[in-house]
Amino acid sequence: MKNAAQFLIAFVLLSTTVLAAQDITGTWQGTIQTDKELRIVLKISKADHGALKAAFDSIDGSGLARPVTSITLQGNTLNFAVIGIGGSYEGKLAADGNSITGIWTQGKTWPLDFARATKETIWAIPDPPPPAPLMADDAVFDVSTFKPAKPGTVGRGAQIGKHEFRSQNTSLIFLMEWAFVLQAHQIIGLPAWADTDKRDVDAKADAVGEASDEQMKRMMQKLLAERFKLKYHMDKKELPVYELVVAKDGPKLTKSETIGDRHSGGGSGNHRIFSNYAMQNLCDVLGRYYLAKPMIDKTGLKDRYDFTLNWTPDEFQYSVMGIPVPPPSDSADAPPGLFIAIQQQLGLKIEQGRDLIDVLVIDHVEKPSEN
Repeated sequence: MKNAAQFLIAFVLLSTTVLAAQDITGTWQGTIQTDKELRIVLKISKADHGALKAAFDSIDGSGLARPVTSITLQGNTLNFAVIGIGGSYEGKLAADGNSITGIWTQGKTWPLDFARATKETIWAIPDPPPPAPLMADDAVFDVSTFKPAKPGTVGRGAQIGKHEFRSQNTSLIFLMEWAFVLQAHQIIGLPAWADTDKRDVDAKADAVGEASDEQMKRMMQKLLAERFKLKYHMDKKELPVYELVVAKDGPKLTKSETIGDRHSGGGSGNHRIFSNYAMQNLCDVLGRYYLAKPMIDKTGLKDRYDFTLNWTPDEFQYSVMGIPVPPPSDSADAPPGLFIAIQQQLGLKIEQGRDLIDVLVIDHVEKPSEN
């Protein structure tokens, strides 16, 4: 009996070891049955730092491969999310490592089982559509409204499309920070109403093609100059800053496969997802929305990345976001603060410093008309 028990324990340990050693990289194929059959291709590989990365392709749908924003294999449980389409997946890897049984969630849920593709079974994937042409360099917002925000509105936000910009409960400072890629400390000479006067903005461009992120910012600069009679000049000033550097053990980032400079972020609470982010984009978001201080990219990393970040904001960060501080969490699983999370999860580090940086000096500004 003792020998049988020892054999059983050894067998379980051996099975666990084999499962843990399985290589999940490669091409996986499956179908989702909606009103029609949709073939799904999941290509899993290893990032430079050893973590998993993947691309998701619905070849009967959009025909456009999308980066998988997060992917993990814990034991035999595979989880991944595709922020660009609001989808997520959870499945169980079979013991032989050649199939995955699971559920795809995208508003609704559908069974989605994957099989590892071979040279004989792999599906032909059509060429992706060519990228849309960019708008002309001199494109402008043809139609715009700046309406007073509803009193008592909490929080603020913006949505940026291919031809339009919309924001809710936003001040002139907010708009200038985004358009000029500056922090509030870098804008000198604005009147008090530039922070307290909140508006809902709707701006659209009637032009051929789509605007890049950089182009959209230039269009907003022109619009603000027109609607607020804004005149300014650039200067330099030494200010306290945060510096983003690579931590001792190196970055833990997955290079994005998205084409172009369009980047997106989303999530809620203390869970944020970043897609196609350059390090300067991350500096802009953290410095502007959470730390209220300019942040400078000193990582030396030149690529764009997909990653997630889980942290618990402190009282100051909630005040910067304009959100009431929630009751403290008693959960032992609550994520760490931002500075620790950046280092543990991304392999980066935030340091304090001083630097000579760009400042925008206001020469003239007026309140816009009520439309």
